[in-house]
Amino acid sequence: MAQALRPNTAGGLFATDGKPHPLQDTLLAVTLVLGFTSFLTAMFDDDLHLLSSWTGLVGILTGAYGQWISVTTRERFGLILGLGASGVGFFLGMAHGGLFGGVF
Repeated sequence: MAQALRPNTAGGLFATDGKPHPLQDTLLAVTLVLGFTSFLTAMFDDDLHLLSSWTGLVGILTGAYGQWISVTTRERFGLILGLGASGVGFFLGMAHGGLFGGVF
């Protein structure tokens, strides 16, 4: 049981295998920020549909790529949260006017 008491000092915050994953951590952070922005702008203001739909679309794309190259379960968990928020924000933004609403 000695291994249960040993602290994990190697790796990043989301790396449970002891190795650093800077690209995956960056994609995770970008997906969470884009998802949060997309969700909030879609839920609280109908006039920000351009911002919510575009940030949602980019958040979905970065989250999908992050899922494809993710290594650990902690990274995947955060990416799923960001993907869900991006998806809700994207679809609400599309319902309120879309990606080019009124521009074309």
